[in-house]
Amino acid sequence: MQLEIRGAERLSFRERQVVVLKETGMSTGEIAKRLDLAPATVTTLFRRARAKGYQVVIVVSGDPLGIFGSEPGEGDVNANS
Repeated sequence: MQLEIRGAERLSFRERQVVVLKETGMSTGEIAKRLDLAPATVTTLFRRARAKGYQVVIVVSGDPLGIFGSEPGEGDVNANS
């Protein structure tokens, strides 16, 4: 699984760091500790990044979630039940 941030070119280096960590589930406190920043700074960086606009895309290769079966229609969200 890969995490892709579209619009990352609009973000500063620190904003990108905060966004990646935040979008992977870390708390503000955990990010602050990891990056040696104050929690308020992490919040500010995240808010600035959101204001600049970015989109997180999760790229999943294969079928790691086991939702697409090998039979036709199995796992197909459009198949009739």
